Amino acid sequence: MNSRPGRWTLLVLLALAWAGRVGAAASAEPAPPPDPRRSGLDFMSPALQALQRDDRQNPAMLWVQDGAAQWRTPAGAAAKSCADCHGAADQSMAGVAARYPAWDATGNQALNLAGRINRCRQRHQQAAPLAADHADALALAAYIGLQSRGLAMAPPADARLAPLRDQGRALWQQRLGQLNLACSHCHDQQAGQRLGGAAIPQAHATGYPSYRLEWQGLGSLQRRLRGCVVGVRAEPFAPDATEWLALEAWLALRAAGMPGETPALRP
Repeated sequence: MNSRPGRWTLLVLLALAWAGRVGAAASAEPAPPPDPRRSGLDFMSPALQALQRDDRQNPAMLWVQDGAAQWRTPAGAAAKSCADCHGAADQSMAGVAARYPAWDATGNQALNLAGRINRCRQRHQQAAPLAADHADALALAAYIGLQSRGLAMAPPADARLAPLRDQGRALWQQRLGQLNLACSHCHDQQAGQRLGGAAIPQAHATGYPSYRLEWQGLGSLQRRLRGCVVGVRAEPFAPDATEWLALEAWLALRAAGMPGETPALRP
């Protein structure tokens, strides 16, 4: 009569022991290494970080409001708005900005987000293209970019972009200007150090268009890259040069998987 409870007790103990062995084996699996990449946000003071995170105080949101108005406003000879084709931006544009630069099959070329906006203006609105740092272009790009905030940067796995990314990688490592410096010298080798009192970030382009206190306004990634080229005392590429797009494509690949921050705020 007493042997049966003892048998059940033994079975329960064996089951618990087995579960413990399985749990121990699972916990023994090495954890994935932490991502060494850090957003430029991490290199800023707590006060500036709070300014970016609060949409009521982030000055870039003024441009976002203008972009939201443009989204709904008819433009060009076709008198069509973005909303006429795409509907509500928070639905149709979620994740879109995180996938640029991308390949435009119709034009047989790579486009960044600003280029895509201009292509839509020309094809569908019959409106003139806008310069990269035109206030309207920045506002619309910021509004579209906001719809991808918090989503992972997802550059397309498109072989047609490979030559452009290779060009951007080479430019990232190419010495330029009288200072004979490459992008990698500062943003890879010296990231986290200080230059002229400011921290050197890793330069992940996760938040453009961005508001920079230095500019007192919103600006494109090309504007920031141009500032770096001038900073090493080199002659900037022409505004429509493929070098800018190549660098943008390479930076997008470097930031793959990092959360988007548009519109970011930087010193």
